[in-house]
Amino acid sequence: MEKVIYVDNAATTSVSQSVINAMLPCYTEFYGNPSSVYSVGLEAEKLINEARNLVAQAIDCEPNEVFFTSGGSESDNWAIKGIAKRMLAKGKNHIITTAVEHHAVLHSCQALEREGFNVTYLPVDEYGMISAKQVEDAITEKTSLVTVMYANNEIGTIMPIAEIGEVCRKKGVVFHTDAVQAVGHIHVSFKKDNIDMLSLSAHKFNGPKGVGCLIVKKGVLPNILIDGGAQERGRRAGTENVAGIVGLGVAITEAVKEIDEETKKLTVLRDKLIENITKLPYTRLNGHPTKRLPGNVNISIQGIEGEALLLSLDHVGICASSGSACTSGSLDPSHVLLAIGLPHEIAHGSLRISLGNNNTMEDVDTILKELPIIVERLRAMSPVWEDMMKNNK
Repeated sequence: MEKVIYVDNAATTSVSQSVINAMLPCYTEFYGNPSSVYSVGLEAEKLINEARNLVAQAIDCEPNEVFFTSGGSESDNWAIKGIAKRMLAKGKNHIITTAVEHHAVLHSCQALEREGFNVTYLPVDEYGMISAKQVEDAITEKTSLVTVMYANNEIGTIMPIAEIGEVCRKKGVVFHTDAVQAVGHIHVSFKKDNIDMLSLSAHKFNGPKGVGCLIVKKGVLPNILIDGGAQERGRRAGTENVAGIVGLGVAITEAVKEIDEETKKLTVLRDKLIENITKLPYTRLNGHPTKRLPGNVNISIQGIEGEALLLSLDHVGICASSGSACTSGSLDPSHVLLAIGLPHEIAHGSLRISLGNNNTMEDVDTILKELPIIVERLRAMSPVWEDMMKNNK
């Protein structure tokens, strides 16, 4: 194996050298507790405030609306459970979400259902899309929260977030979006998109793992998720991950600055992959053909198992995915692919290639060279493929 081609950037990304350089002094020089009153602690607090300002500039919000967390899953849990439980006191016990959300959202909603909340899971169309009209029609006088992901982590479809947010503003309902896959890859404006709460995670845009944000509009107050201290203005207890927060600030600044350039580059690579992989017989593109993340390719390849495909790709040095990273240990077909109408046997054979800033046209050419060989070999061994060919004669 001469070179590893990493095309699972929707799962996580490498940390950029400039981010590492910014983080290192936090371990050796600015290592004080930010809650302390002495100089070493005050320097750490200053770094956190600088990172807060960088996040605010990157996604068009106010610095005091930025709350640092351990990542996207915590942010989703805090937003959904925090608002649901606060609004219950006002007699509102209804939440609206979609059938294709990340499990951090779906499992949070399911946990609330076990406590007696009512949740509406909006169905999506064949591209994994919902409409603002669907949201508007689902809102009732009992609705406290709408939570819709900005862009899908598996099939890359970008939702009409600004329109959904406008509906929620009109109806007086809090609107949360899981923007973990979107921030740093497409232009996101907290203000212009009519968002009340937004989740993001640093490791999706070349920052460190274990740090993220929940952006909360002034006046929106989800209940406290973690008690125990005055950190994050009394809303989220725990000694701050100073190095991670600094890394997030640098990473999001770099990513947003490079969005237009990266979009042009990745779209070319993405479209070449889609055009050529779908030339293989019995394949189909999953997700919206144009309203999709610039680096996302999700294709179902009939007659093979996704797990066997991934292992075969790994054998030739290609790291890809068959679904979201959080469920990669499961043999069940993707809930997203089932929600867009794929039968189990087709959903099982999905391949997600998610491109990042380190990928090149050479990587794409290698994938297009190796993938058909692997597909042909796996289909030759597959009883499912054999049955398909017999039935199609």
